[in-house]
Amino acid sequence: MIDTGRFGRLLKDYGFTVYSGVPCSHLKDLINFAVNECELIMAANEGDAVAICAGAQLGGKKSVFLCQNSGLTNATSPLTSLIYTFRIPILGIVSLRGEPSGKPDEPQHELMGRITTDFLDLMRIKWSFLPTDESAAEQQLAHANRVIDSGEPYFFVVRAGTFSPQDLKKQPVSARLLPERKGEFAFRSGPVKLSTRFDALSSIASLASNRTVFLATTGYTGRELYEVGDVPNNFYMVGSMGCVSSLGLGLALARPDLRIVVIDGDGSILMRMGAAAVVAAYAPPNLAHVLLDNNAHDSTGGQKTISDHVDFIRFAESVGFGNGFYAHNADELVTLIERGFDSGRVSFIYLEISGGTRPNLGRPRTRPPEIRQRFSRFVAASASAAATP
Repeated sequence: MIDTGRFGRLLKDYGFTVYSGVPCSHLKDLINFAVNECELIMAANEGDAVAICAGAQLGGKKSVFLCQNSGLTNATSPLTSLIYTFRIPILGIVSLRGEPSGKPDEPQHELMGRITTDFLDLMRIKWSFLPTDESAAEQQLAHANRVIDSGEPYFFVVRAGTFSPQDLKKQPVSARLLPERKGEFAFRSGPVKLSTRFDALSSIASLASNRTVFLATTGYTGRELYEVGDVPNNFYMVGSMGCVSSLGLGLALARPDLRIVVIDGDGSILMRMGAAAVVAAYAPPNLAHVLLDNNAHDSTGGQKTISDHVDFIRFAESVGFGNGFYAHNADELVTLIERGFDSGRVSFIYLEISGGTRPNLGRPRTRPPEIRQRFSRFVAASASAAATP
């Protein structure tokens, strides 16, 4: 058994101060340390936690992803299409339930216990068992830190009884309880002028500044934003459907001086509605979550989504966003995004758009790792500029 406090402080010494994940009893003591001594963002599911960690990393903070091995299946999409594809280095700590040679465990852990390490190998993630010997664990952590500093993720697989007991000393205050939390909610109040996605994105891009970044969800949204203008403060997700708001949350919390515009689609947000609730709960005032709703999975042939059954402004209000705005046209959309930032509250802005896309729509010609590097340089330069008197 290793001393949880000593191990956690060593992680802090290496710069790992942001944690996100979903609890597991095997990891509860390290989770308690993270709550007590660092910043822990409790995700709705493991895939969202991966994206939150990736966002923190883009913001210049080393991050730790925590999950039970059963949760690796929830995290597979962002691990393979965000972490691997964009070469974002995060540290993962994964418990090993259902260890084949361990104590009897619940039946649902049997198969995953047998295939956990093979699963990591399949995803091309470097990993090792976390030793229970203190000195060996510290050496292994030093190795993991070198791998991460070289630009690759690294995971520890943790057996039962690895961490010493650590009391939970505090719980974060829920932003929902803060009196200044709730702001303005504006619903549809007149005729809607349907814009194309390209026109909406062009309007959003007009907000560009040296401290504003745009995160576009996968599919046509990212591809059209690229055609509006390929600039360093754009991040075009590929894959990781539904994860763009979690990516934005991690970045917004890591870099409160930036303005983060998350551009989502109806199919994407519906895939991970819990992520929006987590964004609202942590309430970064520098984040605007924009939903462009065309009631279709446009990039796969225009199949209808169920977005016409959802009142997204009431959803935003019910999960605790600070503001919720219904935009009636693309010009108003820009005004409402700015109003959200100026209000000092996390905001959700909705715009209904027409279906379809531009003829001969291309794809970003810049490779994902280069997009990530360019974006990270923009974010770092923004910090330097802000620090200059």
